[in-house]
Amino acid sequence: MESSLIFNALLIGTGATMVMDLGTLIQKHLLSLQTLDYAMAGRWLGHAVRGRFIHRPIMASAPVRGERLIGWAAHYLTGVLFATLFLSAAGAGWLENPSLWPALVFGILTLAAPFLVLQPGMGAGLAARRTPAPNAARLKSLATHLTFGAGLWLSALCLTLL
Repeated sequence: MESSLIFNALLIGTGATMVMDLGTLIQKHLLSLQTLDYAMAGRWLGHAVRGRFIHRPIMASAPVRGERLIGWAAHYLTGVLFATLFLSAAGAGWLENPSLWPALVFGILTLAAPFLVLQPGMGAGLAARRTPAPNAARLKSLATHLTFGAGLWLSALCLTLL
C-alpha cells in the first residue's frame, strides 16, 4: 500500500469520523436521542478478544478495564479503515475531485458493520431487531453512517483546498 493512500486515509478517515461524531452529538443533545456509548463497544471488543462475541445485553456483561478508551480508539481506527477501503475503491480521480454521491453510497454500505456485527454481538440482534423500536434504531444508524459518508467527502474536499 502506498504511503500517500495511508496518509490520505488517516486524514480523511479521522475527519469523517469527527463529522460523524458531530452528527451524533446533534442527535443526542438537540434531538434527545440515545446514541452508542463507545465504552460498550470497548466492552464488546474486550470480551471478543477472549472469545466471547455474543452478549444479551452488553450492559449485563462484566466491565473491561479501559473499555471507554478501547471503544473510542476502535471507533476512529474503523473510520480510518473504512476510508482506506473507500479511497482504494474510488481511486485517485475521486480524491482529486471529490464528489458527494460515491461517499454517501459508501456510508450506507458501512451499515453492514453495525447491522451484522456490532448490534448482534451487543445483544440488539441483527439490524437492531431486538430493540424496543427497531426501525427507529435503524434510521439512527442510517443517519449516522450517511453523516460518515458526508464526512468522507468534506474531509477530502478540505484536502483539495490545502
